[in-house]
Amino acid sequence: MTYKPLEDSFLIQKYVKKYAYGSVLDMGTGTGILAKTAARNKKVKKVLAADIDEAAIAYCKNTIRSKKISFVVSNLFSNLKGTFDTIIFNPPYLPEHPDEDKDVARAVSGGKKGYELIALFLNQTGKHLKTKGNILLLFSSLTNKGIVDKLIEDNSFVFEELDTQKFFMETLYCYLIKKNQVLEHLKRRGLKNIEFLARGKRGLVYTALYKRKKVAIKIRQSKSKAQERIENEATWLKKLNKHDIGPKLLFAGKDFIVYRFVEGTFLPEFIELHNAPIIKKAIADVFWQCYQLDKIGVNKKEMHHPVKHVIVDKKPTLIDFERTHKTANPKNVTQFVQYICSMEKQLFVKSVVFNTLTLRRRAQSYKRYMDEAHLQEIIDEL
Repeated sequence: MTYKPLEDSFLIQKYVKKYAYGSVLDMGTGTGILAKTAARNKKVKKVLAADIDEAAIAYCKNTIRSKKISFVVSNLFSNLKGTFDTIIFNPPYLPEHPDEDKDVARAVSGGKKGYELIALFLNQTGKHLKTKGNILLLFSSLTNKGIVDKLIEDNSFVFEELDTQKFFMETLYCYLIKKNQVLEHLKRRGLKNIEFLARGKRGLVYTALYKRKKVAIKIRQSKSKAQERIENEATWLKKLNKHDIGPKLLFAGKDFIVYRFVEGTFLPEFIELHNAPIIKKAIADVFWQCYQLDKIGVNKKEMHHPVKHVIVDKKPTLIDFERTHKTANPKNVTQFVQYICSMEKQLFVKSVVFNTLTLRRRAQSYKRYMDEAHLQEIIDEL
């Protein structure tokens, strides 16, 4: 089913005129309005117009006369090969309606929530977009802008909001999307199979292979207001690795760090999965690492709630040093005592029994002397 172009087509059309160049793919071409617009651009060499609907492709073949344009029936990239300088996508973006006709749904619905088709597109686009290529994407506030923004970054892209257009019930967004050049730089340095792993408050984490070993990559989120956090973490990892603290730093740059991937589980899950002797050994190891940080006058931060900051395999590894700083009043051990006290019920179930009042008194004594003897008193209390 093919619809006449409406406001969404006209909005993205403005930017096809400006940004389309080289080899162009018009995904979900419909009536072919964007393919025709691209073909008129002198910077465009050729256009491939693709659509899942055979009727739409037949319509375009019968109504469009341009030597630059060729046509193909394809469900996203299922029938496409090669790479493109520009990929245009004005997808169906509305959430599904249970009473919708199937043909109508295919033309206007982007999935149950509205963004599922965009998610599939972004997941497959990287291998078909040239290193310096552009994606022009249009979607609606009904699609969920926040989700779309995350999908873009999770798939190793960065974006610029080119334009918006408001209607009574929705806002249209037109984005210019490019490959993340930090990750592209790392590919040129030999990293392979880069895949999204996790999103933190300030950074994005990917995994990759480097010299046949698994590594982690952290880059700054494009919208993060925290400046120089990545550089700070790299600086401290280099120093703390000398004390056997943190994942092994391999190399770093202005906007990225690459370190040896840490296998294992986060501390709360580790506690759920193991018995008392193993749990006590792991907790003691974390306390000794916190003590090392205290002795060199460093505050890691977050140790009062290190849910995602300690990974345990054969031994615990502290991760995420973005906020680490030098201090005359380090609090790593006492903060970790605070966390252990908050976990009293979970630890009791695993037969790790202690008195929180006594443990807090031990922490106060440690704070006064900050030596091994008082640290051991804390550990012995568990």
